[in-house]
Amino acid sequence: MRVLYITPQINNEGGVARVLSLKSNYFVQKRNYQVHILTQNNGNSPLFYDFDYRIQLYDMPLFGNPLKFLMSYKKTLNEMVAKINPEVIIVSDNGLKAYLLPYLLKTTIPIVFEVHGSKYIQEKEVTNGFFDFLSIKIKEAGIKKYTKVVFLSKESAKEWNFRNPIIIPNPISFSMDNFSNLTSKKVIAVARHSYEKGLDRMLQIWQKIIIKHPNWSLEIYGKSNENQELQKLANALNIGNNVTFFEPIKSILEKYLDSSICIMTSRSEGFPMVLIEAMASGLPSVAYDCPVGPRSIITNNENGFLVEDGNIDSFIQKLELLMEDEKLRIQMGINAQKSVKKYNLDAIMLQWNTLFEEVKKQ
Repeated sequence: MRVLYITPQINNEGGVARVLSLKSNYFVQKRNYQVHILTQNNGNSPLFYDFDYRIQLYDMPLFGNPLKFLMSYKKTLNEMVAKINPEVIIVSDNGLKAYLLPYLLKTTIPIVFEVHGSKYIQEKEVTNGFFDFLSIKIKEAGIKKYTKVVFLSKESAKEWNFRNPIIIPNPISFSMDNFSNLTSKKVIAVARHSYEKGLDRMLQIWQKIIIKHPNWSLEIYGKSNENQELQKLANALNIGNNVTFFEPIKSILEKYLDSSICIMTSRSEGFPMVLIEAMASGLPSVAYDCPVGPRSIITNNENGFLVEDGNIDSFIQKLELLMEDEKLRIQMGINAQKSVKKYNLDAIMLQWNTLFEEVKKQ
């Protein structure tokens, strides 16, 4: 089968790029697919994740004001689809242009949309009420134009009010043969330095945590920004000695295994790979119940704690409970690893293959 993925970037360290590398490599290596990926990377090199050499990569540089950008996107998009002539197109994007794509692309080829984020994603602190309202309306109209829409969880489909949704979660990227012993006094977080990921909220929590637990440390792995705002915030909160920032690394499994708890304070999520990978390593997690990803993975009080979004005191209470009770950590860690076995790569990819075979016949 010949498939085309359309996605903004694959040369970053984000979850979409990570999942796409897993899926495209699997299709090429296990199913003998012809996989093509169309991006707007401004160059497809270097790539952070590994993509099989047989995967065909295309990049379309787009410039200019919004109108020129959109017209250029439409022209290049149609040219590339005509050139590749795939049997199925998959759009892996949560940007606004993904919801405009069905209007811009003139083709009879089935187009599958993979929803990777919350409908109400908030990427910056200061918002524009009218623009937010307009973007939601564009999303609600555009998503209905796709041949099929795949949600990563039931919670995501419910947010969109979809009936009889197709649910295919992200797969785990590594085998579950290893398990953290949960004895280190180390908490891990994995997130890029963006407003959406809420690391500013995490630092405010950690400032209060170390008052009682100064011997614990927090390690944060994720792409930083030029201004180093979070490092400055950590210094201003006088927690610079208890928090360490690291750039993204491929060997993140080693870091999970060297930690005892995973925390997430995002303002919105799709289906966070961070949580299922940490849980696959036997880590209990504490996460804010933001829209919509964490609640589809964490069963509260069983494999971790799901905290009311923005409730700092409750988050601190649950985190300290895990820090102080090793037996609880271990039991929740065991439960966590068991609960994510359903995200096995082979099982997830079988669902995708079945879907592609179905839409190709339509």
